[in-house]
Amino acid sequence: MRPATAQAYRNELALTDAAQARGALDVAFAHLERAHILGQRDTLAHARSHWRMLRLGWTRRDRREILGQLPRIVAALTKSLIWVPTGNTGGANVNPFKPMPVPGDLRPFLD
Repeated sequence: MRPATAQAYRNELALTDAAQARGALDVAFAHLERAHILGQRDTLAHARSHWRMLRLGWTRRDRREILGQLPRIVAALTKSLIWVPTGNTGGANVNPFKPMPVPGDLRPFLD
């Protein structure tokens, strides 16, 4: 991962932590989705995003998110180098194979 992309990824994780600390779990999840978009081409960053989504799903008592993240973690660890659906936000509420539009402010990090 390029240094600027890695820094943006780390920033999104820091924003996740800050939001979660103040109890803004929906905001925290939105930052994890952004981190997922940035990190999905890096195997460990990709898996870390899904792991954090699983943990946040557990905190929220969101069964769908918990069950949805388990196969996504395995896929992130085994398929990230082969193919990823660009822009996919990674949550259990979206098809894991569907490319999605990349938010404009994240586009420069993925070009």
